Amino acid sequence: MSQPSAYYTKTRIAPTPSGFLHLGNVLSFAVTASLAKKNNAKILLRIDDLDRARVNKQYLQDVFDTLNFLEIAWDEGPHDLKSFEESYSQLHRMDNYRSALQQLTDKGLVFACTCSRSQLSNADNCTCFNKQLPLNTNDASWRLHTGDTKTIAVKNYDGQLMYTELPNDMHNFVVRKKDGFPAYQLTSVMDDIFYGVDLVVRGEDLWPSTLAQHVLASTLENNRFREVAFYHHPLLMELSGNKLSKSAGAASVKYLREQGKKAADVYSIIAGMLGFEGPVHNWEQLAGLIYPVNG
Repeated sequence: MSQPSAYYTKTRIAPTPSGFLHLGNVLSFAVTASLAKKNNAKILLRIDDLDRARVNKQYLQDVFDTLNFLEIAWDEGPHDLKSFEESYSQLHRMDNYRSALQQLTDKGLVFACTCSRSQLSNADNCTCFNKQLPLNTNDASWRLHTGDTKTIAVKNYDGQLMYTELPNDMHNFVVRKKDGFPAYQLTSVMDDIFYGVDLVVRGEDLWPSTLAQHVLASTLENNRFREVAFYHHPLLMELSGNKLSKSAGAASVKYLREQGKKAADVYSIIAGMLGFEGPVHNWEQLAGLIYPVNG
């Protein structure tokens, strides 16, 4: 990969503390750290903690333990559980999220949805838009009415624009959950804008989310988000062909650490899963297997 034509100043590591971090998270962290180093960019640690039913202090502490174990440093954000809870939890930015939701509401662009997951899985799409339910309906999420979305332009790592459209399954995506908390797509956009992030590194499975977030930013008339560049890296896969995930019980870094593995051992395991032989000593070497570090 060639050096990008653009110059980036800040990227972020943004884990969700809904389980212990696994090898797929490590790969993403390594790529993020390497691209930050290439661009002399700062790294923000942003922990997404608004899934309140699943967040606990054990998972939060694991974020710090894992990054320190991997020797991946960051420049901005919390450095321990106390500073996170006092200053960096997403709960401290609720006013930003509520302001965005109010803006969408004032424009008449959100609608209440009472569909369950089973209903959505058995139907082509949600039909709640036609029902025009009151937004204060009990046990209802809010969805963004995407309508006939125009072509989306996404800036890639090399500074080039990629033109595409919102996938059908991302139309009318959720912006406020049934528990009243803002949804991931909205908080991610608002946080990247708030912190001045201009390079987002994420797995290729989140490409649909990237498109949804561009639609949302455009709806909010925020032009700064258009300038954010995105790099989508390959995923680590299980033998079954499924991606590694916490919910599927992927081996955690915590488990490997407790088994006596060193950081280099973890990086070498990931390299092997990517089809490369031989030892890998650090995160920069691991990232270099995906693209030339000095290219």
